[in-house]
Amino acid sequence: MKSISAALIALTLSASAATAQCGGAFSGFVAGLKQEAVARGHAPAQVNRFFANVRQDGGVLKADRAQGVFQLDFTTFARRLISANRMQVGRKKARSYARVFDRVERDFGVPPGVLLAFWAFETDYGAFQGDFNTLNALVTLAHDCRRPELFRPQIFAALSLYERGDFDPKTTTGAWAGEIGMVQMLPADILENGTDGDGDGHVDLKRSAPDALMSGGKMLQRLGWRAGEPWMQEVRVPANLDWSLSGLDHQMSAADWARRGVQPRDGGMLAPSLPASLLLPQGRHGPAFLAYPNYRVYFEWNQSFVYVMTAAYFATRLMGAPVFDAGNPDPGLSGPQMKQLQRKLAARGYDVGKVDGILGEKTREAVQQMQIKLGLPADAWPTRDLLGWL
Repeated sequence: MKSISAALIALTLSASAATAQCGGAFSGFVAGLKQEAVARGHAPAQVNRFFANVRQDGGVLKADRAQGVFQLDFTTFARRLISANRMQVGRKKARSYARVFDRVERDFGVPPGVLLAFWAFETDYGAFQGDFNTLNALVTLAHDCRRPELFRPQIFAALSLYERGDFDPKTTTGAWAGEIGMVQMLPADILENGTDGDGDGHVDLKRSAPDALMSGGKMLQRLGWRAGEPWMQEVRVPANLDWSLSGLDHQMSAADWARRGVQPRDGGMLAPSLPASLLLPQGRHGPAFLAYPNYRVYFEWNQSFVYVMTAAYFATRLMGAPVFDAGNPDPGLSGPQMKQLQRKLAARGYDVGKVDGILGEKTREAVQQMQIKLGLPADAWPTRDLLGWL
């Protein structure tokens, strides 16, 4: 699921008991939403029409609990998502919407490849945008007590979009988590960043590619994208590198990495003076990348480490970079083994986040710290040997 931008947080009622409300009878929960909507200043008649047909959707809850794809390693995930067809269609879309991409880069500083990659991964360039009723999805997830603080504000953002004619509670559909349109944006993000790219007076992210691309570019800029700077670059690493320096929590200039023997695989260093982190998604024997400040903006769009790595890499491919060198990484852990590892690390006091079998950033940091403690190469890649040590 996408992370929630600052727009969502701004819409959250500060420390309000209503914001944390969840569970109970669904009808009573909806009645509470209506009361809060009126208290926020929305007209009662509009509120009643907006919520008139809302229903709980069990399929949304099932999808929310079944995100096993993020358990895949980077190479497997990337090869699954980046097909020859997606590359070809991406290049065609770049040509077809060249003027729109020029406007996005001029106004917001976001290069074409970045938005093309999101467009491809989120909806296959608009072909598969999801068929969940968006209002039902948002209300279902807000009612569910796992993350109500994330979804409840999105309901009121959707209500505001409805009032200005850009959301239909009966017919607006999208992803199971409430994202809408070609680049899958949440209602609060649309409310803040929605841009009429085709000049028709409305923001339609489902049917208008110019609207979707301009809105996505504006959102990335607001999330911190820095114009004219790279986001990722594939590199080669020396065998004697201090692996404990790798990971997003360590940075030095690209020039300093070069002095330590880290070299670009293609061309020269993109930005020698910029701070960069060395990312080894499958350890010291696998692919290697330098991640520049813009890379961190990806985590505001999606918090999955493997998704972010793949989306950022695909963006470089669409901008002309070669296919990455997969190397020969040590075999990783299966989902159950990863959960076992997470439990063992948590029992030793390390913060791995949720025990979910997914190698996220917190688990990587915990693995690296344990590798340092055990005197192993600290490349943050959990292997069966490490699990055996534990």
